[in-house]
Amino acid sequence: MSFDLEALQAALAHAGRVVRVVVADVRGSAPREVGASMLIWSDGQSGTIGGGQLEWDATEIAVQTLRDGAPRVRRFALGPELGQCCGGAVQIAAVLYTPESVPAPGIVAQPLETGVVRPAAPLALPGIKGGWFFESTDAPVTPVWIYGAGHVGRAIVDVLSLQPGFGVTWVDTGVDRFPEAPKVRCLPAQDPARALGLAPKNAHHLILTYSHAMDLALCHAALGHGFASAGLIGSQTKWARFRKRLRELGHAEDAIARITCPIGDPKLGRHPEAIALGVVAGLIYAAAAHPVAAEEFT
Repeated sequence: MSFDLEALQAALAHAGRVVRVVVADVRGSAPREVGASMLIWSDGQSGTIGGGQLEWDATEIAVQTLRDGAPRVRRFALGPELGQCCGGAVQIAAVLYTPESVPAPGIVAQPLETGVVRPAAPLALPGIKGGWFFESTDAPVTPVWIYGAGHVGRAIVDVLSLQPGFGVTWVDTGVDRFPEAPKVRCLPAQDPARALGLAPKNAHHLILTYSHAMDLALCHAALGHGFASAGLIGSQTKWARFRKRLRELGHAEDAIARITCPIGDPKLGRHPEAIALGVVAGLIYAAAAHPVAAEEFT
């Protein structure tokens, strides 16, 4: 999670004064993770720190801060105090922002205790060090490259662009093939296989173009380039033919086996949106198992 400056600035443009409530610390089981946040202003709010009584009480604290401008820090024992079944403890911090007090991009720090000197930021962000809570406006992003702007590609982008922590690059042969996708980098390329060479080595690739020849060229390029994962849309018959051709192109069987085909979860069905749900769930699991390393801030 990161400090979302864009969301804060949008709320300030609407309301003028906004309180940000952030989960600064979690002990045991809790509804949300450290860094989860919500914004509260005079006639609305956005985001969530998990709902339930915790969010209700956090909103009341935010309203008090909205009235008097005083920052507040509060720790809740979720079971004994709030009757929530999570059983852990959560510390929240509420801070008032105005257009003049928007933090600069980079490291954002706020004290959780009074009278403590601000130390250097911890290497793992968000996190607490020396009584201060540190966040970064630049969160590590898991790169996902998607080839093909057809029905399945559009369904995957629609779902994946709503998930935090992913940076999507969408490749197709013509700029007119892309729908409006404000949170996605669209990359028109007459030869998508050559564009794949621009991807970072830790990218996840989803190959689903309108051309079997193009799909094969992308698989060949991915195997030569390196990847975190690669998925190909198609049937078992298509994959058997591709495996044969990839062997003929000089790729080892164990390397070829790293490509998943077909993509998605067959139990969900083959409708584009059903494929998208299975694919995005797989990416979320993969990102959780192998998180992108954060920058080291000192």
